[in-house]
Amino acid sequence: MALQPKRTIDELKDLRALTGNADGAQRVAFTETWAKARAWLREKMEQLPVEIETDEAGNMWYTLRGEAEKAMLIGGHMDSVPNGGWLDGCLNVMAGVEVMRRIASEGTPPVTVRLVDWADEEGARFGRSLFGSSACSGTMQPDDLRNLADKSGIKLVDAIAEFGLNLDTVKQSGKQLKNAAAYLELHIEQGPVLESMNLPLGVVLGTFGVERHAIRFTGQSAHAGSTPMDKRRDALGAAAKVALEIREIGKRNGGVCTVGSVVTKPGIVTAVVGQCDITLDQRHLSADSLATMLREAKEASERFAKEENVGMEWSKLWEIAPIPFHPDLIELCDEAIKETTGGKSHRLPSGPLHDAAEVARAGVPTIMMFVQSLRGLSHAKEEDTKEEHIAMSVEALDRLATKTMKWIASQR
Repeated sequence: MALQPKRTIDELKDLRALTGNADGAQRVAFTETWAKARAWLREKMEQLPVEIETDEAGNMWYTLRGEAEKAMLIGGHMDSVPNGGWLDGCLNVMAGVEVMRRIASEGTPPVTVRLVDWADEEGARFGRSLFGSSACSGTMQPDDLRNLADKSGIKLVDAIAEFGLNLDTVKQSGKQLKNAAAYLELHIEQGPVLESMNLPLGVVLGTFGVERHAIRFTGQSAHAGSTPMDKRRDALGAAAKVALEIREIGKRNGGVCTVGSVVTKPGIVTAVVGQCDITLDQRHLSADSLATMLREAKEASERFAKEENVGMEWSKLWEIAPIPFHPDLIELCDEAIKETTGGKSHRLPSGPLHDAAEVARAGVPTIMMFVQSLRGLSHAKEEDTKEEHIAMSVEALDRLATKTMKWIASQR
């Protein structure tokens, strides 16, 4: 059976019709719509000579046994954010389905091939991304999730229980990686880089390290009419200066820095701001550069707090180190893309985190491939990719899979 990328496009449209509406995709994890999407996927995979199982973390595995137990994994996720795009996550899975069809049609592969649909990559309902893959990699700390609840007050532990999952046993899913020799993941870029370069596909070098902090500036609330400008202790003044400065910090260090939330108190039009809380998100592929950006942001906040005569304190929200992908697989991915596009490729980092990052953290050689996103949009119903580029991404993933199986077989 020859590879049929057009079939992947048609199936993605079918999935959109089955689990979306006028506002976009609605496959939020641990909901009926998500379960419907997974049942639809399972029906398709039951047509292949594969073993099907759901692990302790809710990840679904489709295994095509090969001549060797060493396994090549192809991964993605069927869940979406609310009102999400039609490609985020599910392109990875459905392209993997098509690649597995082609491999299965040629008989027993040299190595075992496994497709995994990770559970709750997005974290849209409970605010905890990479649920299934972090459980499998062993980095999850279940107690950190025990009290998470959605906006309706339903706890995560109760929601996953409806799908037969127990938070205390989810990390047992780690045994699924026992024979994993390589992990491949195709994904839409979710950014504007490839489109700006007029390139359909790119090789992902790794995922950014992230430093995420909350910063509180404490001044003095005072009457907006009677307090002279030079007598004010304006907490927002210091925060605003930091918000502008971190943009320059990101630019000069080649990373990205974002103040994504600003909350003021008392938050009324007639009062000088006495307290201002902001969040800072910094990302870079280099650990040294990420540390430099963090140091410069702290120095800037201290300087501006002094200028505005306000107090300042930092508290860490979350951090993760940069995760580089495997150098051999980077080269194989570059080759696969160039063979598909006629010699055009580009290497770039991933700002967003993906399940691939968790698999890499578990020590499995990992690679990602990006396909161009129109206008760089994602997590929105406007998310889109040209159909010819989708088809090219399926072909390139197939080429990468063939190269990777040979690479695994050559490893001793």
